[in-house]
Amino acid sequence: MAYQQEVIKPYNQNESKGSQVEKMFDNIAPTYDRLNHTLSLGIDRLWRNKAIDALGKHFPSKEGQGGLLDIATGTGDFAILAAKRLKPEHVTGADISLEMMEIAAHKVNQQGLERTISFQRQDCMNLTFADNSFDAVTVVYGARNFESLDQGLREILRVLKPGGHLLMLELASPKSFPMKQLFWIYSHVVIPFVGWIFSRDVKAYNYLSDSVNAFPQGEVMERILKKNGYNKVVWRRFTFGICTMYLAEK
Repeated sequence: MAYQQEVIKPYNQNESKGSQVEKMFDNIAPTYDRLNHTLSLGIDRLWRNKAIDALGKHFPSKEGQGGLLDIATGTGDFAILAAKRLKPEHVTGADISLEMMEIAAHKVNQQGLERTISFQRQDCMNLTFADNSFDAVTVVYGARNFESLDQGLREILRVLKPGGHLLMLELASPKSFPMKQLFWIYSHVVIPFVGWIFSRDVKAYNYLSDSVNAFPQGEVMERILKKNGYNKVVWRRFTFGICTMYLAEK
């Protein structure tokens, strides 16, 4: 049975979700960073740092040890943050959008991190990495774009080393008054309008709101992770429930 977010697509019902998500991110890549930080009022940086804090308790503690895979790496912000704060041996950023990764590679070169971070075009439904390759896998605001959530989670589990960790960060819909009502207005009115001004792709930002609302949250996501083979699943909500962090062990 498909999860609700799997049937929500950016543009139409005729093409696969994966191909449409690739097209969408290629389209909005030039304005993505500016719009993303504008819409979140910069709070997304706080969420990323809190997530790194949580993962850092389990990641190899010696500088230059451990490999990390950042799935749906986009323009590379989380890959760069992980490289700076966790100081792993290597970070591999993976995405289906070449346009997004071109921007990511430019950032990496500007900051002199090209020896630590590299990028590959990968379909997370069928990763080309060997079994037990990475000490940690991160997915930041990308899991709701998976064509099959179960398949994506199983592929991540396959490439994780035993005892390795999956870190997911996802936007979520608050459950309590008045944040629930305010977030609905913000996600269904403000985000599509601002997205249209910046990128002229209103469908992309309507999709963003719809996919956030449809994505499994909290206890439901915890059960999905356990069903797909993960252990010691913990999760935490940030900023009145607008964002949720999940941490799970192989």
